[in-house]
Amino acid sequence: MNASSAPGTPWTEANLPQLAGRRVIVTGANSGLGFETAKALAGAGAEVTLAVRDMTKGEHAAAAIGPRATAMRLDLAELASVHEFAQKWSTANPEGLDILINNAGIMAIPRTETPDGFEAQLATNHLGHFALTGLLIPALVAIPHSRIVTVSSLAHKMARKMNFDDLMGTKKYSAWGAYGQSKLANLLFTAELQRRLTTDGYSTIAVAAHPGFSATNLQGVAAKMRGNHREFQITEFVNRRIAQSAQMGALPTLFAATAPGIPGDSYVGPSDKWETRGYPKLVGRSASAQDMAQARRLWDVSQQLTGVTYPL
Repeated sequence: MNASSAPGTPWTEANLPQLAGRRVIVTGANSGLGFETAKALAGAGAEVTLAVRDMTKGEHAAAAIGPRATAMRLDLAELASVHEFAQKWSTANPEGLDILINNAGIMAIPRTETPDGFEAQLATNHLGHFALTGLLIPALVAIPHSRIVTVSSLAHKMARKMNFDDLMGTKKYSAWGAYGQSKLANLLFTAELQRRLTTDGYSTIAVAAHPGFSATNLQGVAAKMRGNHREFQITEFVNRRIAQSAQMGALPTLFAATAPGIPGDSYVGPSDKWETRGYPKLVGRSASAQDMAQARRLWDVSQQLTGVTYPL
């Protein structure tokens, strides 16, 4: 089967298969790309858990989506919260997990540390998702052909390699550099996870996606944290005039999660020349994102930092 609707035909939400009875988790689903992703999957019949840090916003989002959506608290920046979420969800859903979408993220913020002592962008964008996926692997491999989708970014190309000598940016910190590194980590994680799943003979696949340039509240958070009102206004203007909608930006993730025949370790993004706008297609990635030696080293470091060991 082809990983598309038909030759020359754009893939849209209308191409989503029927997902009745399927269980899905979407992190960061109370707004933006995560909300649009969860809404589309619930509309196709899936039972969707909105894994969110702010339960008030999460419950409002779940109510807006409908009865197939439920909010549960998850703060990816706190390993204790990740463990609590995974345990509660797995206990409530002993049948297993069909699709895990690692969508939540923060972008280009001033340097802060999490309660576990990690740089916040790496912790939220990579380490939290690494731990969550590992804790949910038993539920995922219990379902044949389940999928793990991790949302990366064009910004992964900003990082030439993982800076293992200063992974937490304690010696030198760049907000955009740390973001690019965390997005490179998403792709290296996907590649190594797929290698391990294949080696152990599981039908579960790990894939990645990026939204191109999409209008969400993610871009304005860093400006707010810096107290830069002018930068925030410019970001809002660019989002309104140039960026594609969050609904369009969610399509690569939805494609990665449901399109038939998509290979493991695929990367999906928008279809225009610069991968900033358009309908989803399989796209390439930087040479650094294909460096399996880096991927294995990152895996080992991530296990050590999070204390989560995968049963693979």
